Amino acid sequence: MVTEQELLDFMRETAYKPMTYQELEQHWGTEDATEFKDFLKLLNELEEKGRIIRTRSERYGVPERMNLLRGRVQAHAKGFAFLIPEEKDHPDVYLHANDLKTAMNGDIVLVRITAKSEGGGRMEGEVVRVVQRAITQVVGTFENHEAYGFVIPDDKRINRDIFIPRGGYQGAVTGQKVVVRIVNYPEGRSAAEGEIVEVLGHKDDPGVDILSIIRKHQLPESFPDEVMAEAEAAPDSITEEEIVKQGRRDLRDKVIVTIDGEDAKDLDDAVNVERLENGNYVLGVHIADVSYYVRDKSALDQEAFRRGCSVYLVDRVIPMLPHRLSNGICSLNPQVDRLTMSCEMEFDAKTLKRVRHDVFTSVIRTKERMTYSNVRKILTGEDDHEQLKERYADLVDMFKLMEELAMRLRKQRMKRGAIDFDFQESKVIVDKEGKPVDIIKRERSVAEQIIEEFMLVANETVAEHFHWLRVPFLYRIHEDPDSEKLMSFVQFAANFGYTVKGKTNSIHPRALQTLLEEIRGTKEETVISTVMLRSMKQAKYDHQSLGHFGLAAEFYSHFTSPIRRYPDLVIHRVMREVLENGGMLPEARQEALEARMPDIAQHSSERERVAVDAERDTDKLKKCEYMLDKVGEEFDGLISSVTSFGMFVELDNTVEGLIRLSDLTDDYYHFHELHMALIGERTSKIYRIGDEVKIRVARVNMDDHTIDFEMVDMKPRGGGFPGGGFGGAAGKGGRGRSGASGRGGAAGRGERAGSGAAGKGGGRGGFGAAGAGRGAAGGRGTGAGRTAEGRGGGRDGSAAGSSRGGKDASAGGGRSGRKDMWGLPISGQAQGGSGAEGGGSGEGSRGGRGPKGFGGAGGGSRRKRTAESGAFAGEAAAGATGSGGGPKPRKKKKNGNAMAAFVRKKRK
Repeated sequence: MVTEQELLDFMRETAYKPMTYQELEQHWGTEDATEFKDFLKLLNELEEKGRIIRTRSERYGVPERMNLLRGRVQAHAKGFAFLIPEEKDHPDVYLHANDLKTAMNGDIVLVRITAKSEGGGRMEGEVVRVVQRAITQVVGTFENHEAYGFVIPDDKRINRDIFIPRGGYQGAVTGQKVVVRIVNYPEGRSAAEGEIVEVLGHKDDPGVDILSIIRKHQLPESFPDEVMAEAEAAPDSITEEEIVKQGRRDLRDKVIVTIDGEDAKDLDDAVNVERLENGNYVLGVHIADVSYYVRDKSALDQEAFRRGCSVYLVDRVIPMLPHRLSNGICSLNPQVDRLTMSCEMEFDAKTLKRVRHDVFTSVIRTKERMTYSNVRKILTGEDDHEQLKERYADLVDMFKLMEELAMRLRKQRMKRGAIDFDFQESKVIVDKEGKPVDIIKRERSVAEQIIEEFMLVANETVAEHFHWLRVPFLYRIHEDPDSEKLMSFVQFAANFGYTVKGKTNSIHPRALQTLLEEIRGTKEETVISTVMLRSMKQAKYDHQSLGHFGLAAEFYSHFTSPIRRYPDLVIHRVMREVLENGGMLPEARQEALEARMPDIAQHSSERERVAVDAERDTDKLKKCEYMLDKVGEEFDGLISSVTSFGMFVELDNTVEGLIRLSDLTDDYYHFHELHMALIGERTSKIYRIGDEVKIRVARVNMDDHTIDFEMVDMKPRGGGFPGGGFGGAAGKGGRGRSGASGRGGAAGRGERAGSGAAGKGGGRGGFGAAGAGRGAAGGRGTGAGRTAEGRGGGRDGSAAGSSRGGKDASAGGGRSGRKDMWGLPISGQAQGGSGAEGGGSGEGSRGGRGPKGFGGAGGGSRRKRTAESGAFAGEAAAGATGSGGGPKPRKKKKNGNAMAAFVRKKRK
């Protein structure tokens, strides 16, 4: 009988041409009816999985040989989507909303490529067939329209409402959160049709918000009865017979402690450190032997596999294993015997090289249940450390030795090039009803760093040990970044004056860590760290050891948390089997595990993403709820991200909100992608990541879980500002008043504009505009000279000349410019700074009609992109003759404005 793999390999051969089932059956030579029936069954199964395709002429072939690509749909709220191909090296494929057919976010589909860019880097396609549905249920808000109903999905990537026919409401009323089972998927202009299977409650009822997120991500809430029965059957304690029978190493006489958070109940790791007579360190990392109680293919194991990991929501934990195990026999509680898997490592006192290691099964009895805060206080000598030192007198020396070893391990890790992102994390504190009462920052003190370093080195040691044994294993991998994304990041860092060493296609993580150390404590630290992180790939699980880029580690696995991560549990199972079988696995078991590992790795990675998304959703929800009663209040914040539609500002409590571009009313702002900045068209005011701003909470949207901020003291675009008017340039040697600019704007903003003064960003490379519009003062931050603001006619972009051929503007208030027949200044929308109409482009129109072209001397072209003005390069912005971007200069006519002359002629 032909196997699945043999059939697929045959169809992938170059010489293969699509065959009918009769031709295939003839080729493989099936002998009897039963075998023929099994062969047809195999063909149908492979077709259902999308592994093979049946054409209209009833012929079979593999998708990749038929110009089809298999992958997962990643939808966007705006309607379009991308195909994430299963082939690792294949680029993503853009899918237009009209080409999605019935596919929805997360579906496994087959796509036909319809268009390619010249280099083949960008592709477009259309969905040919949906192989596997990811979404069968949708959570949303119900709306009753009498004759029919609709459910508005909570997941904005499902951008069409679900139609509910009358009679399928299940008692739901408008405003209630419901769970809908999709009956018919959307196609063309028709909406998806569904039926309500559960009514969660009104959207404003306590607890319904979190419950909606749980249902949205299809997280399990309770354990099946058979799983609970197995958990209840687990013992409460360990017998001496068990220990002797299994041949475990007895470590109960050693001083071993757990160090965890104050509210942790599942204590799955314990540590101890000793110094040998030769000065070497011995580190012991002991992990709860969960696999001893969760046997392979048992009900407990299958449920743990389905869940993949524990999910930590704001107000609850959805555990991978029942509490009977995770908080009981598998938790390393103090002063009780517990079965463990141990990794013992000896490090050279001078070089810190690992000179010996051993992995074995053991039994331990932890001395104390320590908390991060207590260990921190003991080591740093803060608060009530004397009382704690007295209480834990026999452990203080070991904690100091732990700190010494951990800091040396950390230093060594940084030296080899591990990347250490130090982002601020927070925790939302909720009351009994689930209402948020506070947001606190998570600390990363010396105590957390000790455990972090010990777990990292244990994970690396275990991964390397079992890699060389050539047994099936699960590794935690972090692939090298995409060269294109890395190149973009290098260019981005260069804009801030930082250089990343190495070639773009072979940058060592050490170069990136060096950059992080350089920017630590600077204004741009947040922005560069964030963009660096976005340029990298996500870490995931794999059955092959492909290295970990972020840790600069050749081997890495997850071994230390089997209570809350399924891959750790699988690793423990393999480890014990290898140890019990003298360092190798039976051949049949080896083959069985090799076949299963890729699926376990992929499934575990997917479940991890679901857990992260659910945790983020609840975090955003509760942060929005926390800010509800703070609408109208003012806060200081940092710009955390800049986009083409506005900028995100993060407050000190880690709450993030959006200031929309339309709410920046003091100017028109352009998004400069390369520098991740918004630049004012008239004022050349710049907002970039890391800038400190003062904001006011404007709106909180509890449906979308978004917060809108607005800038404090934001003035409207129209009208002159104090000290401005239409020609409010500062006088020669004078000082522009704060905000002193008309629509075309003199420098103002409190910068000196007299002799030697630069424009707003003069000393920083010529940002800003000393003079009208975008005409920046002198080159590369030098002074603007004595003509900078008071007088027009500068030739190097210093200030815009007046429309009368560069005659002086009034030194104090400036001239108001010529007026038309209605008494309004000519070129009304670009009323000039120093030299009326010669100023920068105002509300999107061209500049004054001066002799230097439509943009005037320093105005620039019609809403000319700030990127082209040279504001970032540090040179003077368009100010020399013709550099405003308009047509060639014209001679001034005696009659002045042509329109006014035409009207006067008509009146005669």
